[in-house]
Amino acid sequence: MHHEEIKLRKATVHDVPAIADIVNCYAQQGTMLPRPISRIYDNVRDYHVIEHNSEIIGCGALHVMWADLAEIRAVALREEYTGKGYGRLLVEVLMEEAKDIEIQKVFVLTYRPEFFEKLKFTVIQKTELPHKIWSECVNCINFPDCSEVAMLRII
Repeated sequence: MHHEEIKLRKATVHDVPAIADIVNCYAQQGTMLPRPISRIYDNVRDYHVIEHNSEIIGCGALHVMWADLAEIRAVALREEYTGKGYGRLLVEVLMEEAKDIEIQKVFVLTYRPEFFEKLKFTVIQKTELPHKIWSECVNCINFPDCSEVAMLRII
């Protein structure tokens, strides 16, 4: 039986179109925020990707906010690969990375709190997060009526 190859690695610039494709597919359904391709290039070093037989099937990013705080962003998989544990894998790798660079707290803004709850994130009030993170929010189509849940995990 042919073993399917799954590879988790840091993203390269060549992965950006695929990342944009995956994220913006969910954005069209209204379950994720759209990310312009230029912004993904800006932050390409934040991203990890999952490959299946050399095709990019998922992504996730860790963005450092402050001395003790980082955000997990854009965790997404192509529809047919959801529910197989790959999302969990991505989040764990991003948490490892946070630990490596000595970040103490990681937060996420999500429409899927139940997924992150299983990964030891706890729901918090958005007001507990520093003002710096709101600079992004003013550009959002859902501002100020945001239904995303803020969650935090302490390392």
